[in-house]
Amino acid sequence: MSTRNVLQENPLVLAPMAGITDFPFRTICRELGAGLLFSEMISAEALIRNHSATQTMLRTGPAERPLVFQIFGGRPDSLAKAASMLSRSGADFIDINMGCPVPKVLKSGAGSALLKDMSRAREIMSAVVEASDLPVTVKIRLGWDAQSIIAVELAQAAEQAGIAAVTVHARTRSQGFSGHADWDMIKVVKSSVGIPVIGNGDVRSAEDARRMRDETGCDGVMIGRACQGYPWIFREARQYLSTGTLLPPPTPVERGALAIRHLRDMMDLLGEFIGVREMRKHLCWYSRGLPGGAEFRTRVNHLNTAREVITEIEQFFMSLEHSADAPVLRERRA
Repeated sequence: MSTRNVLQENPLVLAPMAGITDFPFRTICRELGAGLLFSEMISAEALIRNHSATQTMLRTGPAERPLVFQIFGGRPDSLAKAASMLSRSGADFIDINMGCPVPKVLKSGAGSALLKDMSRAREIMSAVVEASDLPVTVKIRLGWDAQSIIAVELAQAAEQAGIAAVTVHARTRSQGFSGHADWDMIKVVKSSVGIPVIGNGDVRSAEDARRMRDETGCDGVMIGRACQGYPWIFREARQYLSTGTLLPPPTPVERGALAIRHLRDMMDLLGEFIGVREMRKHLCWYSRGLPGGAEFRTRVNHLNTAREVITEIEQFFMSLEHSADAPVLRERRA
């Protein structure tokens, strides 16, 4: 399986998001139109130590393939060992995280810290490619800050190391998730390498997905925060990319039904006690921007059983279905 073939069939990519892109959510996004799915970022050191929480992150199934397991770390030997282990995990690709700006990750020399150490970045990419039986990709940012833009150099180094594709989050480490993504730099990177390039940053709608592809020439369009609580963005973007037509947004009943299914899938993975609590953030996103959403979130955040939460979901979304405020949902997509 090649990244180029996968992206040619469907260029829409689910971004890796810690605490979000687990097995249940990935499966939902796949069913709604995502073509390539990324896992949460997995610590190479924790994987090697067989940490129980990390093992839960490896849960997968055939319905969500093709799948990318993303790893992070600061040591070439640990990342190589992790890649070798993951080659037998059920994924189709392995990705190296060189973009995470979180301080805890940076302290270990991982994520965006590698944007300041090209030599170690090269060493890591070569080590992982050599150790992995699967194609290896890498996710980068433009650079550490506006004064040190190295995306082209790093992408070219990736290609030389045998990396199969590069994802460019078109922000610097110093930007974090603020400011605007510089799509022009995605175009520049695309023109500088022969491997597939996936664009990432500021894709919030189906129209954005098409605009990024048209303006940058990227092979894939990665969607992250915009799918939180609104995985239907993949369905809408796929339709718009294929036909130029926009699908109507989901009805309140459809939203509620998916939220309940999501909760049940979370409980299958984690059990009721943890599943209900982990689902709270998703319910906040599913209800974001909806009439009465703030009150709904206050209520569900104090509920501890699946029966209570399901009843609250049904009542909230059903009330919207018959509410005079329902048409506003078309203007409040996540």
